Amino acid sequence: MAKMPDEPLTLTVHSLPTPDATHPDRSATTRSGRWKMMAILLVCAAPVIASYFTYYVIRPEGRRNYGELISPQRPLPAIDGTDAAGTKVPLAALKDQWLLVSVADSACDAACERHLYLQRQLRETLGKEKDRLDWVWLRTGTGELREPLKAATAAATVLQVDAGALAQWLQPAAGQRIEDHLYVVDPLGNWMMRFPANIDPARAKRDLDRLLRASAFWDAPGRTH
Repeated sequence: MAKMPDEPLTLTVHSLPTPDATHPDRSATTRSGRWKMMAILLVCAAPVIASYFTYYVIRPEGRRNYGELISPQRPLPAIDGTDAAGTKVPLAALKDQWLLVSVADSACDAACERHLYLQRQLRETLGKEKDRLDWVWLRTGTGELREPLKAATAAATVLQVDAGALAQWLQPAAGQRIEDHLYVVDPLGNWMMRFPANIDPARAKRDLDRLLRASAFWDAPGRTH
């Protein structure tokens, strides 16, 4: 048998093609897909974040809260209001913004006017953040608004609603009337806070500041529709 020559054994190693080299668009497509997946996850998680941030962010500071947190939160009811033009507006259409809500009869006596003025001023004191909070007056009764009152509330969302239906959603503290309070509704449409009667504006503003600051990473001004 012939003897094999004593030569070193050599192997030629060929490099494997990398995905990027073979498919230059694949890496970009993968990154795009990951971003889209993250966006979907964030959208899905937003309602959970919005529903519970109050309890994880604000409730630990409960002793500092001026307004009373409502638990469980109560979603906007499936009822319609009527705007100044006579158009039916579902209350659910008010979602996607923070709402500062007052309730009063359309006749609006002096106490009602003071309440509306205070409501407007609270929103104005928020500065650039005020665009994330809508001033809402839900008026009851069948009377027409006086012209000066229409002008004074031109920047508000004013809807005429049925008092009985409204009372199934918003409720006053014991011994108070529904007209005595200001109510806070989150962008998901949940009534989640009630300010005391004879409200202290400075303390109410601190609560609103905390709410807006805590929700700044997921809430933006304006509605999505």
